[in-house]
Amino acid sequence: MRLTATGAPGYRETLPCRPESAKRARLLVAAALDAWGIGELGCSGMQIVAELVNNSVNHTRSRAILVVIAREGRSVRIRVADKSRGVPVLRRPEDSSEEGRGILLVDTLSTSWGYDRKPWGKVVWAELRMADASPPEER
Repeated sequence: MRLTATGAPGYRETLPCRPESAKRARLLVAAALDAWGIGELGCSGMQIVAELVNNSVNHTRSRAILVVIAREGRSVRIRVADKSRGVPVLRRPEDSSEEGRGILLVDTLSTSWGYDRKPWGKVVWAELRMADASPPEER
């Protein structure tokens, strides 16, 4: 895999807006988290990026998406950009529903999430916080 550093520290990759790109995005997130020594965020980060990619694939007509992972202090922000102006909506689907849980999952796994509208489309992002490394105070 060829990673492009974003300078923040971070990495990004432009991918086709197709279902198989979720795997590539998961690998990007895992590689970045491992490089930063915070692989414990890997399961949540990989699930989040897969859901964000799948949202772009299923709800836009974009030909390509941009996946970015950046470390900002004690937080990691995962972004997926596409050319659609439609924004994600947090839904609470019925138990029998077979879809509509992607953003609910992102909401559950992330510290925070949201989107930024752009003139050309949008960026959907989710943030993970690193665990506090200091031991709990004794009483």
